[in-house]
Amino acid sequence: MIVKYKGNQSIELPEGSNAKALAEIVKLRAPHEAIAACINGKTVDLGTILCHGDEVNFWNFEDPQGKEVYWHTSAHVLAQAVLRIWPDAKPTIGPPIENGFYYDFANLRISDADFAKIEKEMQSIISANYFSQREELASKKDALRIFADNPYKCELIHGFEEGSTLSAYRQGEFFDLCRGPHLHNLGKIKALKILKTAGAYWRGDAKNEMLTRIYAITFPDRLLLKEYLFQLEEAKKRDHKIIGPNLKLFSLKEEAPGMPFIHPKGLIVWNALIDYLRDCLNRHDYVEIKTPSMMTKDLWVTSGHWSNYRQNMFTSKIEERDFAIKPMNCPGCMLYYKSQTHSYRELPLRVAEIGNVHRYEPSGALSGLFRVRSFHQDDAHIFMKPEEIQTEIQAVLKLADEIYSTFGLNYRLELSTRPTENTIGTDEEWENATEGLKGALEASQKEYRVNEGDGAFYGPKIDFHIRDAINRSWQCGTIQLDMALPEKFKLEYTAQDGLHKRPVMIHRALFGSIERFFGILIEHFVGKFPLWLSPSQVAILTVADRHENYAYSLSKKLKVAGFHVDVDSSSESVSKKIRNAQLAQYNYILTVGDREIENQVASLRTRDNKLHGEIIIEEFITRLQAEKHSRSLTSAYQSKEV
Repeated sequence: MIVKYKGNQSIELPEGSNAKALAEIVKLRAPHEAIAACINGKTVDLGTILCHGDEVNFWNFEDPQGKEVYWHTSAHVLAQAVLRIWPDAKPTIGPPIENGFYYDFANLRISDADFAKIEKEMQSIISANYFSQREELASKKDALRIFADNPYKCELIHGFEEGSTLSAYRQGEFFDLCRGPHLHNLGKIKALKILKTAGAYWRGDAKNEMLTRIYAITFPDRLLLKEYLFQLEEAKKRDHKIIGPNLKLFSLKEEAPGMPFIHPKGLIVWNALIDYLRDCLNRHDYVEIKTPSMMTKDLWVTSGHWSNYRQNMFTSKIEERDFAIKPMNCPGCMLYYKSQTHSYRELPLRVAEIGNVHRYEPSGALSGLFRVRSFHQDDAHIFMKPEEIQTEIQAVLKLADEIYSTFGLNYRLELSTRPTENTIGTDEEWENATEGLKGALEASQKEYRVNEGDGAFYGPKIDFHIRDAINRSWQCGTIQLDMALPEKFKLEYTAQDGLHKRPVMIHRALFGSIERFFGILIEHFVGKFPLWLSPSQVAILTVADRHENYAYSLSKKLKVAGFHVDVDSSSESVSKKIRNAQLAQYNYILTVGDREIENQVASLRTRDNKLHGEIIIEEFITRLQAEKHSRSLTSAYQSKEV
């Protein structure tokens, strides 16, 4: 039989060969290679038998799909080790997460002191190099019989529809309900670490029993684990959930889970981001709109969200009509477009909206500003003629490059293709949309990675994965080409020949979630914002009470010039005031005493604790204005010696 490898290479295999045999032929044998197979767009075990004509690719550890399979298999290793040490524990669920995996257990109490013996037992299981064997269960009744001693597994089984395929995986003596896929064998796991333990309610519901959750991570190389643990320590120093409240930027309240409160200093940063964004929109010929936060069910049925995304939406019934708070800005923009007629002369029409959207996220998934339920997206919808697709996407790529470089952020690109199920649009529309994105990337000479099956339900997309100061990757911006929504909403423009035609549309967001981007910047800069973003630009410190009037006169001059200034005229010592200003991350610290008043100057200290001596206020203002207006990432006084 003949199979296609990577879409273009034909390889002949004996009948009955599995994906593992193909991986051997193409020499993908390293621990980080061939984690799982992608056959005809579906991720499966390497043990899956191939058929003539199959299109096959392999997921490596660098791929999100590869990590998911790798870490889900590792979660089974963790559960197996725990049951060997504590046989009475009841395993519940153990999914992969963004970094590693966890497993929740009932009837288990452990502490950090137990981590070493769990790791030792996991290593023993890995050393045995068990094969992961998938077994399909005959029926729900059969599954309930097998897992009769585990009420949590039984509850999950009861939740499956009758007739649905149930499967489990066996490795050694361990047998667990699981849809898979898994690693072919455990020998690919070369390094592991138990990270922490915590309490978690069964199924995320506070009314249910509290379980013991164990977090862990594994890698195909010991060096990767070492690098990750180093990065983890660095990340602790940058945690926006600690820095943000300490700098009085934002807070999170139990009364509004997943819905951040932005404080006055935080709003200064927020507004600087929005002002910069609007400056970009103006220079790149966008118009800006604002659409309602809540709209009727009919709209969401038309858009496809009601059938494809309802589980993530907040809904309400008013006057016997169903409404939903918008989880996305797109449908509202469709209604805006339809509110007037359009000519080909108007296209491309670039419509931006900084819209507040709400999505249901389980409480256990919420995390500071990174994972929230209420957030703002810097959306734009670009309506165009089909022949303008490549040019417009290239323009968005150029704008994204400008934005990320302003913050000193590098990035990589991923092209995500059509998911295997629950999509809208025809095969032809998907093919045209995907080729449009590929063409723009290649014309822009941008390197990118294809992420099979991870597109939105309405179209393929380009994702921007930015890298911060300690080389962590964050998914932020996205470009999505959509030929389906214009069809669903019957959008039209009058073409040059007088006929009514359907526009093509790009969705794009470059900050992504402004809340998430704010959190990333807090960690990227460790709270030390560049002047143009900083909510604490200048602190003026008095040596004694008699210097207070002069300090406030300087403050007034700086505020008139457009700077955020605070005066510390407290009775604390000057050294304590300086320390407080440094902890509050003021960019510039001015000290005034008798000498400064006499000379009508101030003594300057920068945030890096360098003394710059006496400065004339008018010259200081001029230099700071140049630094601010250029959105410089470095201080105007950086090169000056003490």
